[in-house]
Amino acid sequence: MRPSKTDLEAPTGRPAGRQRALIQVLQDIQDRFHWLPPEALGHVAEALGVPLAQVYGVATFYRSFSLSPRGRHICTVCLGTACHVRGGGAVLESFERRLGIAAGRTSSDGAYTLEKVNCLGACALAPLAVVDGRYHGQMTEAKVEAVLAAVKKNGAA
Repeated sequence: MRPSKTDLEAPTGRPAGRQRALIQVLQDIQDRFHWLPPEALGHVAEALGVPLAQVYGVATFYRSFSLSPRGRHICTVCLGTACHVRGGGAVLESFERRLGIAAGRTSSDGAYTLEKVNCLGACALAPLAVVDGRYHGQMTEAKVEAVLAAVKKNGAA
């Protein structure tokens, strides 16, 4: 889905934010479209009166923003030291098999994006996966199957 200039305006017709609200505006766009389309960044720069380079600088600085399309469901697997030692690699491989995509990719139907990270800071839960913002600790291949089945059931994947 691609945004139009009117998608970025408040109901009153005024720009959806000011220069100091750049991050919030980008978060709103990311939430709506699951990524930051280039034309949206141009509209944001114009609406907020900030240079396009500044908008891109913020969009590329924060890991939570994506400049390429992402799935409706985001699956993140931790491969930090504790997770790796406790089987994080096998958990990642299980996600890859079940979703049919490699880490760093989005499924062709736009339903899932699979990511791997170096640390999520919750080592006591290792191995750890985060699916749609929910933390799932002590992951196993069986738990991967259960988590994805729940997403499919509840999230209309």
